[in-house]
Amino acid sequence: MVAVNFSLQLIPVISMMMVGHLGELALSSTAMATSLCAVTGFSLLVGMAGGLETLCGQAYGAQQYRKLGVHTYSAMISLTLVCIPISFVWISMEKLLIFIGQDRLISQEAGRYAVSVDEYLQAQSLVIPMLLSAITTLCFHIPLCWVFVYKFGFGNIGAAFAIGISYWLNVIFLGIYVKFSSLCKPTRVPLSKEALQGIGKFLSLSVPSAIMLCLQWWSFEIMILLSGLLPNPKLETSVLSICLTTISLVSKIPFGISAAAITRVSNELGAGRPQAARLTVFTVIIIAGTEMVIVSWHFLCVVKLWDMLIVLKWEWWTPSHLWFR
Repeated sequence: MVAVNFSLQLIPVISMMMVGHLGELALSSTAMATSLCAVTGFSLLVGMAGGLETLCGQAYGAQQYRKLGVHTYSAMISLTLVCIPISFVWISMEKLLIFIGQDRLISQEAGRYAVSVDEYLQAQSLVIPMLLSAITTLCFHIPLCWVFVYKFGFGNIGAAFAIGISYWLNVIFLGIYVKFSSLCKPTRVPLSKEALQGIGKFLSLSVPSAIMLCLQWWSFEIMILLSGLLPNPKLETSVLSICLTTISLVSKIPFGISAAAITRVSNELGAGRPQAARLTVFTVIIIAGTEMVIVSWHFLCVVKLWDMLIVLKWEWWTPSHLWFR
């Protein structure tokens, strides 16, 4: 799960890196659009999907495979309905950013970027197929993003197109696997009224989950939005976006660990084994604590070397007329 989340997070990170070589305006506008998309859309949908982890995990642990499929349909219907108002917000992003006091030029570029980003729903599958799908999508995204950004000259809009195509490609891979894999046969159920009746139960867990995740996610993204109000918004937003993008990438390690923990705990509770669930929690706390120490030590020890490598890579990659310090 760590590798899956890390690979999927690299998709927007790679796009941000390529857009960053186009200049301050492209990078700052892309960062602004990405932040607002995260605040108004991705954080809400990912948080709501957290309710599905609990319901499906308990159903699988209790060997109620039909219920797992019904819960998945309920989540898909609910999240699709939520995407409708989010789409209108994204279409009006330029006006929204200007309304809250952001730089007009950055707002125009950010609006163009956000309209091209497509939502996606992550299908439920086994870990190995998810990993293979994520890695394949990432390998496909790198040349695709390069072609759209540089070869076709689409700039930050090309990066948005590449992200949308890559995410949908991941969904298609997982959908094909779920449709034809014999391992998913017990949970494949037809769409029925049970899915509509289960929406209330799904929302009872997904809404609190979304609130918790949004409060955590927004605390980071709001810093990028506030940086747009500083005297030099292009430079400030660009620099801060690089820092927060790095943090978000590293955060996928504990995020993947927690995803595995949620699955194990819900499976054990569904199977009626609370002691095994408690053991899983203690184990995850030890793993997460160890990971925190290792990552913190890494940043403290190699930050100077890291900065030097970034500068060298920038000078090697960027034409002289696009340099900025």
